[in-house]
Amino acid sequence: MPGRIALVGSGEYLPEMQDLEEWLLTDKPPRYVQLATAASLEGEESLRRWHDLGARAAERLGVEQVVVDVRTRQDAENPDYAEAISGAGLIYLSGGNPKHLTRTLIDTPVWDAIHGAWRQGASLAGCSAGAMALSGYVPDIRHPRSGGQDGLGLVPELRVLPHFDVYGKWIPDIVMRPLLSESTTVIGIDEQTAFRAEPPEDLEQPWSFRGVGRGSCWRIESDRKYRVNSPMELSVM
Repeated sequence: MPGRIALVGSGEYLPEMQDLEEWLLTDKPPRYVQLATAASLEGEESLRRWHDLGARAAERLGVEQVVVDVRTRQDAENPDYAEAISGAGLIYLSGGNPKHLTRTLIDTPVWDAIHGAWRQGASLAGCSAGAMALSGYVPDIRHPRSGGQDGLGLVPELRVLPHFDVYGKWIPDIVMRPLLSESTTVIGIDEQTAFRAEPPEDLEQPWSFRGVGRGSCWRIESDRKYRVNSPMELSVM
């Protein structure tokens, strides 16, 4: 049976999100696989910061940290990196540039290994850029006129806007319009907040996602937004 899923607005590897990470690792192998691919364009110092934060999180949780240092599509084609994902209890895609993350991983052995491990029971989480990449479509919030791209498609009908309590007030309509359609659900996730789900007993049924954490998850429709106070059913691939 597939593993748990968490889509996080911000706060990966921080003490404030430890309860979520403990939930993701409950009854899973103590092997915490971390990919900071989305931050790889920011240079060595940024990657070192993410890896150090991940090491401290793994220490608090009492699990093994496994850094899979994928920075380019060439890395994502490397069978050694794909093999390093084997045996994961939790695989976590952290923040940075969501378009770079998606372009790097999509249709590669590393993404196939991640998806395969999740299908076999490993938990899978994405924070900020990672959450956006796991959805069906990734908008370019900073440069909206450049358009977006297809995401990794784990939750294909979902569109994710992270850091929503910080950025939601100034996200332009040009970003919102392409996200809104009858076949999709747009969710804004506040910082240090997650939208999480466990697999249903009947995998033919939609997954029930619910918000947890400090802030709120918002469902966005047309020019209005609604706080998500109850579980939301979504299809998962």
